[in-house]
Amino acid sequence: MTSNILEIPFRRTQSVNLSAAIKSYIESKFDQQSAAFEDDCRAIERLRNDAIHVVEPHTTGVQRLTVYAAQLRYMSSKFPLELGVDFAWWPAIGYHTDNPITKNNIRFELANILFNLAALYSQLAFTNNRTTEDGLKQAALYEVAAAGTLNFLRTDVIPDMRSTPPEDMDEATLLSLENICLAQAQECFWGKAVKGGMKDGTIARLAACVSDYYAAAGDFAVKSDAVSTEWIHHLNAKHHHFAAAAQYRQSIDCLEKRKYGEEVARLRDSVICVDEGLKEKRWINRVVEGDLNGLKSRVKEELRRAEKDNDVIYLLPVPPKSELKILDRANMVAPKPPKEVADGIAMLGKNSPLGQPLFEKLVPYAVHQAATVYAERRDRLVNESIIAELEAMTTILRELLASLNLPGSLQALEKPLGLPPSLMAKAEELRQQDASYKLKRSVEDTTRLKTNDMSIFQDGLGLLDAEKEEDEKCRSKYGTDRWSRPPSEQALAKWWKQSQDLQGYLNSAGASDNLVLAKMRENEHILRLLTGPDRDLERFVPSSKNLQLTPAGEKTSSKLRGVLNDVSRLESRRKRKIETIRTKAKSDDIGPALHAEAARLEREYPMQPVSAAQFEHLFEERLEIYEPDRESLTSEQEDQNQLTARLREANTAFIHARRGETEQVTKDREEALQKLELAYVKYKEIVQNLENGRKFYNDLAGHVTRFREGVRTAVAQRRQEASELEAEIGVGGMHLQERKELRSQKKKEQQESHHQKQARTSTVGVVGTTNVGIPDALPAPTPISARAGGNVHSPPTPAVIANAQVQTPIPGLNVPNGGGGSMAQQRPRNQAWTPDMGIKFG
Repeated sequence: MTSNILEIPFRRTQSVNLSAAIKSYIESKFDQQSAAFEDDCRAIERLRNDAIHVVEPHTTGVQRLTVYAAQLRYMSSKFPLELGVDFAWWPAIGYHTDNPITKNNIRFELANILFNLAALYSQLAFTNNRTTEDGLKQAALYEVAAAGTLNFLRTDVIPDMRSTPPEDMDEATLLSLENICLAQAQECFWGKAVKGGMKDGTIARLAACVSDYYAAAGDFAVKSDAVSTEWIHHLNAKHHHFAAAAQYRQSIDCLEKRKYGEEVARLRDSVICVDEGLKEKRWINRVVEGDLNGLKSRVKEELRRAEKDNDVIYLLPVPPKSELKILDRANMVAPKPPKEVADGIAMLGKNSPLGQPLFEKLVPYAVHQAATVYAERRDRLVNESIIAELEAMTTILRELLASLNLPGSLQALEKPLGLPPSLMAKAEELRQQDASYKLKRSVEDTTRLKTNDMSIFQDGLGLLDAEKEEDEKCRSKYGTDRWSRPPSEQALAKWWKQSQDLQGYLNSAGASDNLVLAKMRENEHILRLLTGPDRDLERFVPSSKNLQLTPAGEKTSSKLRGVLNDVSRLESRRKRKIETIRTKAKSDDIGPALHAEAARLEREYPMQPVSAAQFEHLFEERLEIYEPDRESLTSEQEDQNQLTARLREANTAFIHARRGETEQVTKDREEALQKLELAYVKYKEIVQNLENGRKFYNDLAGHVTRFREGVRTAVAQRRQEASELEAEIGVGGMHLQERKELRSQKKKEQQESHHQKQARTSTVGVVGTTNVGIPDALPAPTPISARAGGNVHSPPTPAVIANAQVQTPIPGLNVPNGGGGSMAQQRPRNQAWTPDMGIKFG
């Protein structure tokens, strides 16, 4: 460091083939062709190339970074976080800047771009000429923009990243960097007040606020694992420097107001604060040390004069520190993000400052998710709540027929010789379908799908097992103290849970497959007869004597035949109804409605990414078209109940009518015909079971594939973390020990400070806050609509800061309008200091 302020360095990255990944994802996940977005792909590739090559503090970099950041935020509503690109970024600060962090995450890319934007603002402030009032105002603007960008990154981007942030982007680190920028911005206003010759009381309030920000930055830095000890010592020195400067300026104000005793007390406390800052001289640069020594010389000189004057001339009592009034604060800054950062999406559009949004015609990814959710919900409603109920009714009806030995008993009586026409029709149907080969082919197709699903699932499970074994070996090798990362079952809990769920589905499906195969084996012989020649059927079905039924027997058999015909018509009608409902569901395309709703949401809520949950009301309205089909189940059940009652009554009358007349007739024909009828019914069931199995394994293929790919990505990330941790174990012990010692020293100092505060009261606390603010916005960058050949125009010169409005007027100090920052608090002016009031300077 060659200055008395800090600058945030850039994070580094490498080139990636972003356009190829986007094209691949569009082709595999969207219903649109990637060729239609060729220009957009080239544009986003060019924007990223421009952004990652911002490595110098120049104002043109602001445009390049803000445009790419806005496009990334807009793309988040079109694509998922995991786009299929591994973004590798090297940390900017900390002890591991040589180890890149790689994540397949658009938000991670956005976080790094915003970090570099904050770093650029910080470096622009660092390199700006701060020897003039205008230069100080411009530097303050840049520092406020850096703090606002870091605040936006911490509160809006990192939480949506859905993964652990790098150590130089964790909460403590970002808060420390944010307060560093605010402290340096406030320092610029202090410097402007000094150069402008403002009143010493005003300068004192400005300096006290600078000290507060440096103290907060130092506290957060100690909690961070990325902020270096050199920076921490710098922040502590600056904190004490401005505490001393505040007391010094307030002592001059006391001299002007003839408060000679208080003047001496404040000068003494200023010397104490300077000495505290100089305790860091072993670790701070010469510029900061020179500032402290220069202030100390001036304060000591003034203290000698003041003590001599008071002892010889004024003879006023010097109040103890506990009786000194706490200094007010004049806070001039707050972490307000630039408009191009906070409202980046709104600033995209035709002839807009940040250019035309890319992939505007690409249907948002949430729309595809919503379409999938609706399709699953619709299919579940149709298949489980409507069709399954109808098929269950039909199954109950067929079981009743089988229990009554129908229609076999009636056919044996109506046609004692040969084969019944209805049976011949069913046998011909099976022959035309080549039933045996059809079942064999369906079983082979289902088995092939099942084997493929099992193979993909086992691949993913094998990756989990291998990663778990590797982690356990490293834990045994290095010990749990050094190998401190979570175990595999905890870090990859999501994928372990999903593997158990998928294993459960596969086990359940396997049990169902075995039941279907058992049903096939039980009916294989009868099905072979039905699909064979008629002579085999005739040999299987024995003939009985041709009996002459009584009129009563003829009447009951005719009535029973009529009821059986009604049963057949009910089954046929129900079958047609099921097919109609399936066709209705198949043709139910919610796509146009989703596109229209998504367009409305993007118009009305341009800052809010479209999510699948926002289409819930549309789903409910759309599913209402199936409500009549659900209501018809009640009438279907009532019709079946009436029909089964008639069937039981007719069958009972039929049995009574033929009792005694057919005792001598063999039951073999009746049993054979019934077996053939049941075999036909079982064949239909088996075909439906196999079709359901095929659909199940087809759907499961997508789930196991996503499982394997997700596990592959997660395991690759874990292995990368493991290799980095192994590299750190050898060299990280020294840094860790140094940080532990620093934290222990800080804790000890705080404990000593607490005991001292019980005996005396600090004079530099938080009492009143001058209500001033920060610039409303930074200069807007030049739009890229007119850009040619990748050149980016420089933004215009920042506007002059507006005059501040304060509760207590400060003549001559030009500051921006707005509210005070979070560091500005209010306390009664005459309240005694207590430990909860803030930090100690002396």
